[in-house]
Amino acid sequence: MVRYLLGVLFVVLGVGLSIGLHEIGHLVPAKRFGVKVTQYMVGFGPTLWSRRRGETEYGIKAIPLGGYIRMIGMFPPRPGDKPGTLRVSSTGRFSQLADEARQLSLEEIRPGDERRVFYRLSVPKKVVVMMGGPLMNLLIAVVLLSGIVTLYGVATPGKGAKVASVSECVVPAKQAAAKTTCAPTDPKTPAYMAGLRPGDLLLSVAGQPVTRTTDVGRLVRPRVGERTTIVVRRDGVDKTLVATPIRNTVQQVGPNGTPLVDQDGQPVVVTAGFLGISSAAPVSYQRQPLSVVPSVVGQGLEQTAGVILHIPQKMTGVVKAAFGSGARDPNGPVSVVGVGRMAGEASAGKVAWIGGPDGINPFVFLLSLIASLNLALFVFNLIPLLPLDGGHVAGALWEGLKRNGARILGRRDPGHVDVAKALPVAYAVSSVLIVMSVLLIYADIVKPISLGG
Repeated sequence: MVRYLLGVLFVVLGVGLSIGLHEIGHLVPAKRFGVKVTQYMVGFGPTLWSRRRGETEYGIKAIPLGGYIRMIGMFPPRPGDKPGTLRVSSTGRFSQLADEARQLSLEEIRPGDERRVFYRLSVPKKVVVMMGGPLMNLLIAVVLLSGIVTLYGVATPGKGAKVASVSECVVPAKQAAAKTTCAPTDPKTPAYMAGLRPGDLLLSVAGQPVTRTTDVGRLVRPRVGERTTIVVRRDGVDKTLVATPIRNTVQQVGPNGTPLVDQDGQPVVVTAGFLGISSAAPVSYQRQPLSVVPSVVGQGLEQTAGVILHIPQKMTGVVKAAFGSGARDPNGPVSVVGVGRMAGEASAGKVAWIGGPDGINPFVFLLSLIASLNLALFVFNLIPLLPLDGGHVAGALWEGLKRNGARILGRRDPGHVDVAKALPVAYAVSSVLIVMSVLLIYADIVKPISLGG
């Protein structure tokens, strides 16, 4: 339990630090460009601690699910408004939202601060301020992944096959995903009865050498009812075990060893010899040169972007799993609760491929979790919608495009783009994000993603 809690605490601190550095990525360029920043906060809700340094209040809030800096003058006044004043209401609901946002933004301006408002920055400076946060997350991920790749290494499959998992009871292939526990009346698998264990290196089956994972199924499936000798290497010692494969429905595999599924995602099965193990290639971790880091980061960004681009489909799967009998997609989105749970299980030694002689080091796994979270923060904040940083960047770029277009056409400067008009979109996006977060937290409690036994 102590190791579990330490793993959760490590991730909580890592997430908090990532959020804090994200906001520093906004804070530093904003102050460098002369914008008045009145608050720097990590978290939301009630303030737990704060201190004022100069004109900025620095603090920590109760809900560690984000953070913010408050810059004066985030939104410009409307053309025609008297300097320092705004209409407090208007007829349209959306217009009222925009007016309220302007009022909140401008009421912080004090004499002498008129030139220190955010909206007066040049377009490049606005982009630098708003991109500072996501780029800080990318930098964190690059630093962590560089350390992992160059100091610890990258998982490199070797020759042969090892036992990845051992099923205790006999379950047909189509029921394997749904059934996770064995009833007392369920028959035991041949592998369980023979004493095979996860981590055993398979040397031979029925006298035939095992040189790759596909050899295991090829050698076992024809031997229904036949006593079969299996030689394994466990803790450096060779052991000879005897098992008798039984007839069962098992999932077919392709030429490269990949399990086959039909168009509905259901396993393609065949009746053949069944042992009750899953196999994997032995893995060693080999240090890589620094030149490999860009490709590792690129792959991480590609995978993260793929999840985010398919959020609607992924969330549909989350809902079906949370409120039905389906399994969670291991490559789907998770909440901070799910990440904390993974960290706890990894630290407590509850995952077979984490720790052990050929498993990834638990501390390195936790670092990789933090790196993945920062990649997700980077990609997610690039979405060009308010209240995300990408929404402010899009507004700044639109302003630059309009002004350059007016200058080329010899027209009057159109002035600052009124980003406040997009606040209804921001409120809609915020509502969607809140609903998604609640669903993910619920799913991570009732149907968490399994890292494997």
